[in-house]
Amino acid sequence: MALAPSLHSLVHSTAVTILQHDLPGLPEVVTQEVATFTVRRLGVLATHMRLGVAAIALFVRLFASIAGQPRLLWLSKTHLPLFGEYFRLIRSLSYAYIWEKWPDTRSDGSPA
Repeated sequence: MALAPSLHSLVHSTAVTILQHDLPGLPEVVTQEVATFTVRRLGVLATHMRLGVAAIALFVRLFASIAGQPRLLWLSKTHLPLFGEYFRLIRSLSYAYIWEKWPDTRSDGSPA
C-alpha cells in the first residue's frame, strides 16, 4: 500500500474533474467521496497493474499541469491506447460506486 499516497496525488484531481464534467449535479461532498473511493480501489490492484496505472496517471497529471486541468477532458476522448482505458477505469469505478450507494441519483448526478 506504499503507492496509495502517490496514487492519491496522481488520480484524485483527475477523478474529480471527470465527475464534475460528467455529473455536474453531483454534490461536492459526494464528488470528493467518490474520487477517494476510486483512488482506494486503484490502490489495491495487483502490483503490476497498479504500477501501470500510476505510470499512465503520472503522464496524465503532467499533461494537465502543462495544458491545464480543463484540457484533461480532451485527453479522455482520445483513442490513444491505454489512455482511453485509464479514463474508462476511473469512470467505471466512480459510476458503479455512485449508483450502488445512491441508487436514486439522477443522470446529471443530482440527488433524487
